[in-house]
Amino acid sequence: MRIGIIGCGVAGQAAAIALSRAGHAVDVFERFATARPLGAGLLLQPSGLAVLERLGLRQAAESFGAPVHRIDGRIPSGRCVFDLRYPQGQHGLGIHRGALFQLLHDAMGAAGAALHLDFEVESIDALARPIVVSKAGKREGPFDLLIDCAGAHDRLRDGLGLKVRAPLYPWGALWTACPDRDGGFAGTLHQMYKRAHTMMGILPIGRRPGGDEQLVAFFWSLKLEDFEAQRAAGLDVLKQRALDVWPEAGPIVREIERFEDFSLASYRDVSIRPYRKGRVLVIGDAAHGTSPQLGQGANLALIDALMLAYHLTDEDTDRALAAFERARKPHVDFYRLASRGLTPMFQSDGVFLPWARDTFLRGANWLPAGRHVMGTTLSGTRKLPLGLWRPPPSRD
Repeated sequence: MRIGIIGCGVAGQAAAIALSRAGHAVDVFERFATARPLGAGLLLQPSGLAVLERLGLRQAAESFGAPVHRIDGRIPSGRCVFDLRYPQGQHGLGIHRGALFQLLHDAMGAAGAALHLDFEVESIDALARPIVVSKAGKREGPFDLLIDCAGAHDRLRDGLGLKVRAPLYPWGALWTACPDRDGGFAGTLHQMYKRAHTMMGILPIGRRPGGDEQLVAFFWSLKLEDFEAQRAAGLDVLKQRALDVWPEAGPIVREIERFEDFSLASYRDVSIRPYRKGRVLVIGDAAHGTSPQLGQGANLALIDALMLAYHLTDEDTDRALAAFERARKPHVDFYRLASRGLTPMFQSDGVFLPWARDTFLRGANWLPAGRHVMGTTLSGTRKLPLGLWRPPPSRD
């Protein structure tokens, strides 16, 4: 098949790798003149690591990243809200976005996918045999299948005639990477909450490409409407607020030198039904973007890519795409709804939900059944079909 992919992020690159290796001719369209990652770091769950293993990239990812064995969430008094650990034999991997991007980008090139830079797709024509049209009027196609991986803020999906819901979360986060000079934050994703109006965290992410220094990602939650006021107030004000709530974060907070070192991330609660129109399929954050509370976004995208390649081994493309949708729906719906439900507990102006978080999550953490549910939810494996664990057969 000739397959077009819109977007050179995690979903787009992973899909290009898996589909190219399966024998398809793949063209990837990226709107930027230079493909690059956005943000500081992310957490790969056991589900996402399983995909990288199938793609032959897990060992390289672990050489860059930092293992994460637990999440430690506390309130300013020092009281532990939850101490959440992965199931036995599993761990997460904090990784610099630049490192993951580089691994996927190199593998995509080695697999033979063609990358078209500075090609911003303005529209999609002829959905049965789709053609992409750039903002400059250039046309590419037709394709046997076109995959929209343009991310949570994608506008192309709105023109497909699908049922799309993608409200913007009012809260976002500032992210930056800092050195962890004494290794004091290794092995654990640390989070601090003051009710739900103040949330910050420190995630070990290993090293960036070309570097040896061990880094962490520091993130600070804020309302998007407050970003300009925060920037005007300056870095010193933000750092002091952070240290007032979490003095133990001082070794990391004091490493931040410029407000411009922060990236502002915004999130959408995306749902789309169905995932396709004709031979145009939407996957990744463009199909099921969430808030970052469960750390599942990149992992869901990786699973989409691998399972799509697996199902496309069926020579009846429409039947294959229908099977892919059925296989992904339970897993995606579980994490999308769980993320939607948890988000107000961690990012909101409310009082009751943070109290419920501090009371009931802490209690659930002490119960074996509660630890099991929370651990398997964190690992990304709940409602996950067994098809993930089978590599797609080669067409060679």
